[in-house]
Amino acid sequence: MYDRAALAELIQDKALQFGEFTLASGKQASYYLDCRQVTLNALGAKLIGEGFLDLIGDQLPPLVGGMAIGADPITAAILTIAGQRGQSLRGVMVRKEPKGHGKGQQVEGPYESGEELVIVEDVVTTGGSSLKAIELCEAEGLKVKRVLAIIDRLEGGREAFAERGYELTTLFTVEDFGVKP
Repeated sequence: MYDRAALAELIQDKALQFGEFTLASGKQASYYLDCRQVTLNALGAKLIGEGFLDLIGDQLPPLVGGMAIGADPITAAILTIAGQRGQSLRGVMVRKEPKGHGKGQQVEGPYESGEELVIVEDVVTTGGSSLKAIELCEAEGLKVKRVLAIIDRLEGGREAFAERGYELTTLFTVEDFGVKP
């Protein structure tokens, strides 16, 4: 059972930091959300997996995944909780660059062209990382249904997804932690 309050407390205690930071988008920020401090924590992974499966609800796609490295522990958490619940679900990992050996793939995992996928992400600012993951997955013939994230920084990501026809659903926004965008 998903415990939103416990996840919020874990994020507040472990992931939210204040100072001067440069984000992946290149933007400067007075706070940083290092969600790996939560996604790579046993309790955090459990809570995130449960929370994301609750967001997905009855519309469980065959696949979940997103851009490596941030989405990898999230994907693993969702798959683990789904497995414990007896739900059929598989994951994909999207590489930033093509693999330099083997098949040279950028999208890895047990998938077939034409299958539906939910993209997962830890923190959304502008949406750039997940939009790149969507582009690469669609190039492989996958059909992206929606995007899920732990936290929306409320800095344009939701709108960027909407402009391309994708819905963003999050467990939290920065405002849930008393931060103004």
